[in-house]
Amino acid sequence: MRTVQLNNNWQHIITEMRMLSGQAFSRAAGAPLVKGNHVRLLKDARENYPAWLEAISAAKRHIFFESYIIHGDDTGQMFADALIAKAKQGVRVRLIYDWVGTLGNNSRAFWNRLRAGGVEVRCYNPPRFDSPLGWLSRDHRKMLSVDGQVGFISGLCVGRMWAGVPEKKIEPWRDTGVEVRGPAVADIVQAFAQVWAIMGEPISEQELISKDAIGQAGNVSLRIVASEPVTAGLFRVDQLVAAMAKKRLWLTDAYFAGTNTYLQALRAAAKDGVDVRLLVPNATDVPLLRPLSRAGYRTLLEAGVRIFEWNGTMLHAKTAVADGNWARVGSTNLNITSWFGNYELDAVIEDEPFARQMEEMYLQDLTNATEVVLDVKQKVRPLGEPLRHRRRVPTKGGGNVVRAAAGAIRIGNVVGAAFTGRRVLESVEARLMAGAGALLLVLVVLFAVFPRAIAYPLLIILVWFGLALLYRSWKLHREGKRKRDAVEKETQTL
Repeated sequence: MRTVQLNNNWQHIITEMRMLSGQAFSRAAGAPLVKGNHVRLLKDARENYPAWLEAISAAKRHIFFESYIIHGDDTGQMFADALIAKAKQGVRVRLIYDWVGTLGNNSRAFWNRLRAGGVEVRCYNPPRFDSPLGWLSRDHRKMLSVDGQVGFISGLCVGRMWAGVPEKKIEPWRDTGVEVRGPAVADIVQAFAQVWAIMGEPISEQELISKDAIGQAGNVSLRIVASEPVTAGLFRVDQLVAAMAKKRLWLTDAYFAGTNTYLQALRAAAKDGVDVRLLVPNATDVPLLRPLSRAGYRTLLEAGVRIFEWNGTMLHAKTAVADGNWARVGSTNLNITSWFGNYELDAVIEDEPFARQMEEMYLQDLTNATEVVLDVKQKVRPLGEPLRHRRRVPTKGGGNVVRAAAGAIRIGNVVGAAFTGRRVLESVEARLMAGAGALLLVLVVLFAVFPRAIAYPLLIILVWFGLALLYRSWKLHREGKRKRDAVEKETQTL
């Protein structure tokens, strides 16, 4: 009898701990756990693009498409043709692209063709006089939703590099996405509507579907984490997962530049016996920044974190899988830009069968990767690294801005560590430190020799900032006055 009572108490404790764990994830992510979904894992463009096009072809009411980059190449034209065809059939097609992401990758003629074909196109955050630093915020999401019945979340943008160029022996970029069916699609639609409303007239409530209106499609529970600038929802989730992982935490990231707090979380997990692995690119669409990718590896390797570099063209996926029961797929990279500066979209999935698929895919990826280790002199080096990387890498993948930001973060971390002396720096970081020091000295010389050449651009920037603040102040004042007048008019009417 006592044994039965102890078992019941133990089951009660486990149930309560699971509830508290779920509550912690919901609060950290700012997203509730949605049950009753079906999720399909999609690998690379060969599985993602056909699924997207099939869903677009079957659309009857509306299509919501949001992508950080849409190239004007043959792949971009293929999707443009599909969207225009549905718009001409009377389907409401809305599309969002990011100004910085698509800069240099497309033309005005491409967007004009879409608009002429009936597609409603909005550009996120183009340069504006009243927002000098507006370019710091980007819409880095990659999603597609059709008729409120199916949604796709991924790391893939639209372009030839994801599909590959067989005739030039250029392999496709490695990337991952998911197809979601069930009540969680309502959250994907809501995430799109949120960004759409920032740029103009919002989508009417009648068009937005609710969870209750979508029938259950399976037994998978997941969260749709729609991150906004400064909110850091997924950063909190990533920290929480690193803290709660018991056996395994396997990460894939295209532009890794973790904050010191996140690096400490990974180090602590590894020291506690968790199998922590990090898969990052070897090849890069910005070759000059490749040395930065290895800066900061040493502290992770010393703690027992295993790091692998992908041997293919470009690894662009952003995924995580922990303990065979938790997984994440989406657009968020493990760096400050994604965590704090961008609009991002990720599916956080709590399902053992799906997590097992993710682990199997991860192990398969490692067969095409080289492990990075510390040699006998405690220097970072790839274990049996191939001779020169012979695969051709497209140089206009659109990752330049993100990778440059990640590189700047790494340089900042190195310079900060040098000044504070809070951690041991390695030889790779010594080169970064020397470069940063040389750049500062060059700036000093320029200031001394050409003071006006430096002062005039600085004055122009300060004038721009000052006028922008005054203009924004005037706009806010005018908007406030308009609202007060409207309230006063309504009061008089009553």
